[in-house]
Amino acid sequence: MIVFVLKRLGSAVLTVALSSLLVFFAVQALPGDVAVQVLGRDATPEAVAALREQLHLNQPAWTRYLSWIGSALHGDLGTSLVSGNAVAANLGLHLRNTLLIAVVTVVVAITSSLVLGVVAGLHRDRWPDTVISWLSLVGMSVPEFVVATLLVLIFSVTVPILPAVVLDGPNASVAELLPAIWLPAAALGVVMAAYIVRMARTSVIDVMASEFVTTATLKGLTRWRVVTRHALPSALLPTLNVIALNVAWLVGGVVVVESVFNYPGLGKLMLESVYDRDLPMLQAIALVSAAIYVVCNLAADLAAMALDPKLRTGRRTATR
Repeated sequence: MIVFVLKRLGSAVLTVALSSLLVFFAVQALPGDVAVQVLGRDATPEAVAALREQLHLNQPAWTRYLSWIGSALHGDLGTSLVSGNAVAANLGLHLRNTLLIAVVTVVVAITSSLVLGVVAGLHRDRWPDTVISWLSLVGMSVPEFVVATLLVLIFSVTVPILPAVVLDGPNASVAELLPAIWLPAAALGVVMAAYIVRMARTSVIDVMASEFVTTATLKGLTRWRVVTRHALPSALLPTLNVIALNVAWLVGGVVVVESVFNYPGLGKLMLESVYDRDLPMLQAIALVSAAIYVVCNLAADLAAMALDPKLRTGRRTATR
């Protein structure tokens, strides 16, 4: 168990390191001169040269990368070219705002989708399965911005009980943002739940047809005990990776939904950084997003090991 965790941690660190390398050189490869973009086309050559010197753009790319990643390891992600403030402080505020939506979405969407997926799998080819499968297919097919627009039309226009857009900035408190998180969370939850429902349904059907479930049934165990004690732990294993990817997708910032609701989260910050050519901010957002994906996948692997004793036994055997 310990060896497996250490290997996964090492793999996670290597993945983040490679991601930082790709992110840095991909951002540096963007066309145009950053100094000219920041100062404007009317800037004098002297001002452009001074800014290039200030941003160390005259240094080789490898030197700038090593300097950037070394500072990042100490918590210094650089200074924003737009605001002049520390990137980490601004990034932290937007990440906090995205986490508000993500927590609500994860709790509601994962709980409801797992329940619906299990119900559909246990009632295969009957009316509950038909209704749930049809709804999940609709959720997978409809784009996020369409779901968001429909929610605004219903809950902000027809029945005006929730705000359509967020007027507060990233510095707003949690209490100020609380009324505005429900529609974005609902829009994201519909799409997220649809994928989890499909995976959970398929897993339950496969597990219920397996030999160990048949053996447990023949031993006289009740259906409730067969499902909860034997089928569900195995059925959840393939679903964990789907859940992990969806959680990382949420926390990493959903650009479309946050733009529709003008929500000051990580996705909206990324769009603004691209428009303003704020390279330090873009690099920091990409690095944090990569780290979130790695952490979520690591958590899924550890949860799978906790649910399946065979994985723990296999790891022990392999290390002897």
